[in-house]
Amino acid sequence: MTARVLIVDDIPANLKLLDAKLTAEYFDVIQAPDGPTAIEMAQSEQPDIVLLDVMMPGMDGYEVCERLKQLPETHHIPIVMVTALDQQSDRVKGLESGADDFLTKPINDIALFARVKSLVRLKTLTDELRMRESTGQRIGGIDSTNNELPSDIGGRCLVVDDRERQRARLCEMLSEQHEVTVAESSADLMERAATDEFDLVLISLSLKEEDGLRLCSQMRSLDATRQTPILAMVEEGDMDKLVRALDMGVNDYLMRPVERNELMARCRTQLRRKRYQDQLKDNFQRSLEMAFTDSLTGLYNRRYMTNHLTTLVEEGAHSGKPLSLMLLDIDYFKAVNDTYGHGAGDEVLKEFGSRISDNVRGIDLACRLGGEEFVVVMPDTDADTAIAIAERLRSRVAERAFKTEVEQAIEVTVSIGLAGAIWPYDSAEALLERADQALYKAKRDGRNRVNTEAA
Repeated sequence: MTARVLIVDDIPANLKLLDAKLTAEYFDVIQAPDGPTAIEMAQSEQPDIVLLDVMMPGMDGYEVCERLKQLPETHHIPIVMVTALDQQSDRVKGLESGADDFLTKPINDIALFARVKSLVRLKTLTDELRMRESTGQRIGGIDSTNNELPSDIGGRCLVVDDRERQRARLCEMLSEQHEVTVAESSADLMERAATDEFDLVLISLSLKEEDGLRLCSQMRSLDATRQTPILAMVEEGDMDKLVRALDMGVNDYLMRPVERNELMARCRTQLRRKRYQDQLKDNFQRSLEMAFTDSLTGLYNRRYMTNHLTTLVEEGAHSGKPLSLMLLDIDYFKAVNDTYGHGAGDEVLKEFGSRISDNVRGIDLACRLGGEEFVVVMPDTDADTAIAIAERLRSRVAERAFKTEVEQAIEVTVSIGLAGAIWPYDSAEALLERADQALYKAKRDGRNRVNTEAA
């Protein structure tokens, strides 16, 4: 795996040494000699990861990290602090400033490269989600949302540790801010993790009865748990297990003995990243829904209906299953707008969409074609069934007046045209055209009726 790495250090010899090591591993390296330059380069160059020294004149690494995590262009870029500072308080301060890891010199090169690759893999996933969300915003026509990292909040944590005293202490520390659940065995872990939505799983890699690395591997191999963040707990000095854990997709790690503040800081980092990714996924899904649904009625729009109907027609040409189409038009809708105003007209359209949804089946697709015209696509539906559905819908519209903000309830009726697919040579366009002809005749014959002559 290659990546673009920004290294930040005020000592040229340190930059040169780290550059040489990373270049030998085929990383693309860019350098910054101080904090302000690092911030500018992170914004302009968009590196995949930042390796940041702490002790620098003017702006130290903690301040650089905090600023990068506050900027919308850079808050998603992982940061590893690489420093000679070795106190636990320094590590915690670095993690609380937003760093993803805090490595003390002299650094084990294998561990450094494993950590860089691990964080770059995680960023690649975030980048993909960011790109999808950006595309979704464009096709959905929604405003860009404020995608800052979510504020610190508690989460649901699942703990796997078969040493009772260590597990009790871990749960006691976590429970100050999080909801904690304990998995008693590997089977219990996989069942709980797959069926419950946990925000973070903490797994000891020094289990007595289980192989912690295998549990991590199993979680990463199943669809239900592939994206669940994992925080591994490693014995001090067990570099081999740590490197293997990072290589198989563990998100972060803690060296034993576990220190309370570092535990909370690392959990907070994982929870914030997960919520940011969840936010990107939600925004993408929302933009897709807006791209394919009518904003007023909540029904699918013409674009979605056309694609869906084309697919059903292609499948029906091979299977021979019946397919019916219902085209609906609100009678004298222009008079509603002219008499009561467009606000009342919009309320009628919304209520009309609700009545369609309430009176068609789960397999049917209800859409707003445009204006006061609607379509219901009815798969696996013969002519007799389609007529029954259409008549029921017509009567549901006419039997009860539409309530709006105007004092007087509005009487509304609907004309409906039906068409059935003719296999094997029918097309979506031809089916719509025949339904439109049937609708035209229903209107010509007096409205508030269902017509199937052209079907």
